[in-house]
Amino acid sequence: MVNEKRSVGILATGRYLPEKVLTNADLEKMVDTSDEWIVTRTGISERRIAREDEASSDMALAAARQALEKAKVAPEDLDLIIIATVTPDMFFPSTACIVQEKLGAMKAAAFDLSAACSGFLYGASVAAQFIQNGMYRYALVVGVESLSKITDWTDRNTCVLFGDGAGAAVIGPVEDGMGFLSFELGADGRGAELLKLEAGGSRKPVSKVEPGSRENYIHMAGGEVFKFAVRAMNSASDAVLVKAGISKEEVDFLVPHQANLRIIDSATKRLGLPDDKVIVNLNRYGNMSSASIPVALDEAVSEGRIKEGDTLVLVGFGGGLTWGASVVKWSTKEKGND
Repeated sequence: MVNEKRSVGILATGRYLPEKVLTNADLEKMVDTSDEWIVTRTGISERRIAREDEASSDMALAAARQALEKAKVAPEDLDLIIIATVTPDMFFPSTACIVQEKLGAMKAAAFDLSAACSGFLYGASVAAQFIQNGMYRYALVVGVESLSKITDWTDRNTCVLFGDGAGAAVIGPVEDGMGFLSFELGADGRGAELLKLEAGGSRKPVSKVEPGSRENYIHMAGGEVFKFAVRAMNSASDAVLVKAGISKEEVDFLVPHQANLRIIDSATKRLGLPDDKVIVNLNRYGNMSSASIPVALDEAVSEGRIKEGDTLVLVGFGGGLTWGASVVKWSTKEKGND
């Protein structure tokens, strides 16, 4: 359990998607691919693309404001801001500090967290512990990515996968027995080479990149990542249910990372859930990395699919390699001061 003394959950969610839609038909004009090839292998039909002048902090800010408004939490009452992203505005200052200033949340500690597509769950677990131990009351966790800006649009194997967007959650104390029931986090650095952006850091500064090397774009060993993803989604889902003392039969909804429909189908079968109990928006947004789970969660809540008392499994995997999962007893009812 995350907390036997103080229950912690998500008080509200928010999302932001850029206006520009890039369809598979558009991609057919850019690279050697087809709508049928993309849909059959991934389940993706279109994705959102940030404007040239739109950075991760801009999208995070929009999602954050929406979540705060729904939660009825003022920015100045925030104690902590965590931005999960692999596409920060810049190396430093952190995107979280930029968002903090724009929100006017000057009481909040702020930092970025890098766990790729598992980032939102890593961030939520960190925030939950601060609130559980009484150090803070309100935390804002945002998963945001501008993946289009590090995508190689000449590589048909990767450019069809990714999209941009932001999903936010306000995390705070909830009624006893509700909220996060368990977390499962993991990493296997032996797979670091399978999914990476090689250039731009201290190992290979941008100034050392050979012209035409494409090292400043996402590189992925698709087949190996796929096999890892299926294993990670299934094992993390099993482990987090055991930790929470919840059976598969008690799960109302699966909210998976939106990377590939075949991977989601595998996790769905493992839990024995019907399709209408799985939250999927992959076809419309593609893989938004750390933004995938919170955006899917916010859509499902906004549409009234997820209701008070529902038991959710959130699960994802990403570069690192990393994975994360959580069991959530859904409630947005804030518990008063102890």
